[in-house]
Amino acid sequence: MSYKYYMPTKIVFGQDCIQEYSGLFSAYGKKAMIVSGKHSSKTNGSQEDVTRALEKQNIEYIIFDKVMSHPTTNCCYDGAKIAKEVGIDFIVAIGGGSPMDAAKAIALLAKQEISQKQLLQGEFEHRALPVIAVPTTAGTGSEVTQYAILTNDLIESKTGVASEVIFPKIAFVDPKYMRDLSVEITINTAIDALSHAIEGILSVRSSVLSDTLAQESIELFSRCIQSLGEAKARNSIGVFNDTIRDMLAKCSTLAGMVIAQTGTTVVHAMGYSLTYFKAIDHGRANGLLLAQYLELVNEKEPELVDKILHPMGLKTIQAFRELMNTLLGEPETVTIEEIERFSEKAVNTGNMNNCRVRPTQEEVVNMFKVTFK
Repeated sequence: MSYKYYMPTKIVFGQDCIQEYSGLFSAYGKKAMIVSGKHSSKTNGSQEDVTRALEKQNIEYIIFDKVMSHPTTNCCYDGAKIAKEVGIDFIVAIGGGSPMDAAKAIALLAKQEISQKQLLQGEFEHRALPVIAVPTTAGTGSEVTQYAILTNDLIESKTGVASEVIFPKIAFVDPKYMRDLSVEITINTAIDALSHAIEGILSVRSSVLSDTLAQESIELFSRCIQSLGEAKARNSIGVFNDTIRDMLAKCSTLAGMVIAQTGTTVVHAMGYSLTYFKAIDHGRANGLLLAQYLELVNEKEPELVDKILHPMGLKTIQAFRELMNTLLGEPETVTIEEIERFSEKAVNTGNMNNCRVRPTQEEVVNMFKVTFK
């Protein structure tokens, strides 16, 4: 079987890595735009580290901190307008998936005139400002992917904008920015990363290289399971020491490297509606659905399930389901009418073509029903 592997992002990992390697910024110009959300980058120290590093290299910067959760195209156009007016050379994205995804879209829009329709349909030239990513959660892996996931109100879901030119040039991964994340965010983002690794193995684009990364990511997650469960039971982030934060950060980045090669599957397709219509966190939505999709895969290609459960130290899908139930608790209420609507949306996404085991619409409906019974 033929496959390709392309991972152009330079990854710099470790505590205080931005200060240690601040000279890397200077290769991308003399004027930067920092793209972030409103608050977290200011409180976790990441913005201060970035601005100090830029100042050390005599790089001017402006801050665009208007990115909301599940960024809209309007937000990205606003950022790009400013970037053009000011003459930005490169973008530094700080935050979770939302700021990093918005920054990638801004990088594209700042270099060319693209309508919203063209942006969401991928009809643009492959030119963009350089992006440097500083993740502050351990989940999306956006710091090492060529995807920008944006809210698309036209289809009432999310749409992925993809281009190799929006791979970040550098990812500064410093787990210290994640120390104060809540138990809920830590668990949801960790499960998001786990979902990426699992779905990578279940993708038609999987390869020996991507599977190797995926299984290492899954194994790192497994080493954090006890701490995640204890933190959930005690509702205390004190359980998460620097070693755990370090492993979760590695788990996330590795899983991001996986989906950069493989894309995602029906789990993401189903989860998008849960997030858009029910405001269920993206990682949580994926986690609620994973066990039921594994059941379907197990009926047709059980060897794929073995490749997932083995590095987790689990023997059965039921054990996996119980783990997700422990970490996520009771699922939200989803009506039959909503299930029918969400299922129709899911089967019409590109994610479906990516599934080694492609479910029918009836099977998607059943997965929703069993999950939210």
